[in-house]
Amino acid sequence: MPRLRAPVSVTALALLAPLAVAGPAAADRERRAWAHVQIIAHRGASAYAPENTLAAFRTAGRMRADLIELDVRQTRDGHLVVVHDRTLTRTTDVEKLFPKLKPWRVQDLTLKQIKRLDAGSWFARRYRGERVPTLAEALRTIKAARSKALVELKNPGEYPGITQRLVSQVKNDSYWTSHERLTVQSFSWRYVKAVNDALPSVRGTVLGHPDSYELFGVRWYAKAVHPSEKVITPAYVRDAHQRWLEIYAYTIDDEDTMLRLLEYGVDGITTNRPDLLWELRQD
Repeated sequence: MPRLRAPVSVTALALLAPLAVAGPAAADRERRAWAHVQIIAHRGASAYAPENTLAAFRTAGRMRADLIELDVRQTRDGHLVVVHDRTLTRTTDVEKLFPKLKPWRVQDLTLKQIKRLDAGSWFARRYRGERVPTLAEALRTIKAARSKALVELKNPGEYPGITQRLVSQVKNDSYWTSHERLTVQSFSWRYVKAVNDALPSVRGTVLGHPDSYELFGVRWYAKAVHPSEKVITPAYVRDAHQRWLEIYAYTIDDEDTMLRLLEYGVDGITTNRPDLLWELRQD
């Protein structure tokens, strides 16, 4: 059964009104201007499947996301796994399986232990048995969908060797080292630079809100800045573009805010609902 579209809001109508007045030609120009905007699936299509799981990545691929964003941490025995939080309590049954391992931090468990966890039941019963993926498993799934990956290094200073392990996993795979199919981001910008230094074909994205002076520095190893939508203004978008940087916005799931950011001229929008942004980009 096709998904029914919600009625367009008053704000959305206000944003689109000038296009209606200007006529079809202006509307076509606006659609062409929006066509380049990257649809970034936040932790996969996480409004529809448990975040940071293979199910969420496959769903994002079916919803035609341009980039699939995921979070990486490191296990006690040095494996890279896809988990957002420092601890595993919110999205798995770790407390039930390993009651003595409190506070259940990713870095305190081995990969074998983490692979026993159910990472899907918290979201919906039908995802029972979904596992925490390794980075390698996540990249294989995204590659099979012919999508691009946006890999966030979470608190990389807490995980010795995490950048080197990431580089070693992708450096010999031409899919990830060409056509900007892999981007690495972090709030810790020096780790983004470290990946780019080791693998120049992999450009970075800096999370946060660098000021005008900082934009000059990050442009040498990053292709984009990725602030919260709450701090983005038309002037900031122009500032980033003048320094040859793209600008992405996180995390937006409502039509009104998406339309406002599209009007500002952002280059990508991170969302839990990639299907909604795809429809707006088509309209």
